[in-house]
Amino acid sequence: MGDAVKIQTPLPFTEGRLKVIITGAAGRVGSGFAEFAAGRFELTLLDRPGVDLSGLAPYGRTEHCDLADLPRLTELCRGADCVLHLAADSNTAAGWESVLASNIVGTYHTFTASRLSRCPRVVFASSVHAVSGYAPGRQITSDAPVNPGNLYGVSKCFGEALGRYMAEREGLTVLAVRIGAFQKPEAACEPDSDWMIGTFVAEQDLYRLLERAIRIQGIRFGIFHAVSDNWFKRLDITGSRELLGYEPAYDFMRLSPHFEELFTGLPHGHSPSPSGGNENADRSP
Repeated sequence: MGDAVKIQTPLPFTEGRLKVIITGAAGRVGSGFAEFAAGRFELTLLDRPGVDLSGLAPYGRTEHCDLADLPRLTELCRGADCVLHLAADSNTAAGWESVLASNIVGTYHTFTASRLSRCPRVVFASSVHAVSGYAPGRQITSDAPVNPGNLYGVSKCFGEALGRYMAEREGLTVLAVRIGAFQKPEAACEPDSDWMIGTFVAEQDLYRLLERAIRIQGIRFGIFHAVSDNWFKRLDITGSRELLGYEPAYDFMRLSPHFEELFTGLPHGHSPSPSGGNENADRSP
C-alpha cells in the first residue's frame, strides 16, 4: 500500500466514460488495455513518432507524440481525467542514455504535462524491478524500501518518488502500479515458464486492476502490486485487494501443467500444504 491512506469503509469509484490518455499505447500492455478499455473510457492513444498506430484506431483517437515535446504533450493532456503512463524503455539491460531519455525525462514530462494541463490523475506503470534486488526468498510488501536490480528498476523508483512529490506538493493524484511478469495465461504452460512462478500477472487481471486505479476515489498517492492470485506471490497484493478491490482471477500454478497434481480436486485459494501457500513469505520465489 505504500503510504496510501488506509480507509475502513469501501472507497467510491467514478463511473462513466472518463477521458483517459495512454502513453506507450502501441506496446504490449498499452495495446491490450486499449482493446479492453475502449467501451469503458474515451481514449487518446499516444506513442512516439514513426510507430504504426493504425491497429489502435478502433479503440480511440490516436496521436504521435515524442515525450520530449512537453508543450505538445501538455496540449494533448488538456481536458483529460487521467493519464495512464506506460511509455518506457522496458529492456532490463538498457543503458543509462536510453533510461534517462525514455524513462526519466519522459516520465517527468508526463507528470508535468498532467499538472500543467490540469489533468488531475496519473496512473504510473511501475515494475517489480523497482524491488527485484531483494533476495529470492522474500515476499515484498508495497511499503518495503525500494531495491532495484537494474537501471530500468532505478527509473521506476524515480517515477514512484516523483509521483509522491507530485501528489504531496503539486496536487496530483498518483497511483503507481508495480507490474509483475505480464503474460497471456497460456504462457504458464510453456516448458520454461517456472521463472514467473511468483510474479505472473495475467493480461485480464492487470487490465482490471488498471481500470480500478483509474476510477478509485479517496487516495492521493499509493503504490500497488499487480500479480495474479498465484499460490506463491513475490509481491504482496494486500493493498491492491483492500484499497482497490482487486480480485485477480488467475493463478500461475493452476495454469501450469507442472503443478496440476497439487491442485486436483482443491477449491481455488486452498493451499495444498499444511503451512499455507499464498501468504507464506518464506516460500515465495
